[in-house]
Amino acid sequence: MKPEDFLTADQQATVVDAVRLAEKDTSGEIRIHIDGECEGDPIYRAEEVFFKLGMNRTERRNGVLIYLACNSRVFAIIGDKGINDIVPEGFWADVLSEMGKRFGEGSYAEGLAEAAASIAKTKSLPGLLYIISPVTVLPGSPVVAKFFVAKT
Repeated sequence: MKPEDFLTADQQATVVDAVRLAEKDTSGEIRIHIDGECEGDPIYRAEEVFFKLGMNRTERRNGVLIYLACNSRVFAIIGDKGINDIVPEGFWADVLSEMGKRFGEGSYAEGLAEAAASIAKTKSLPGLLYIISPVTVLPGSPVVAKFFVAKT
């Protein structure tokens, strides 16, 4: 499946609206990137996209990238140092867990929209310490997340 066909127009609008609402009262920047395939480790692909999009250059280092490879069925979240420093312990695990549940149900747009809303609740969304959490989602299978912390 082509990434541009992964979400319907209505689903895309739902996700875009959720991101806009999430960013409305914050200084943070949330982006969602969908690939078709992810060859190799999704951590490295998400990191590549994070830097290519300039997410590491936000003024308060509070960019967040939600990365999804629809055909490979993996995703990752990268939050830059500014946001990672203010979220409570277990925050990323909770966001990923909820996304994984929704993705496992086939509710990708809802999972992405809810993740953006959860990230926005940090309020300030205030380089590179980031949490990267790849999750493989197969219908009917448990969701397993692995967390990695990179050096600053």
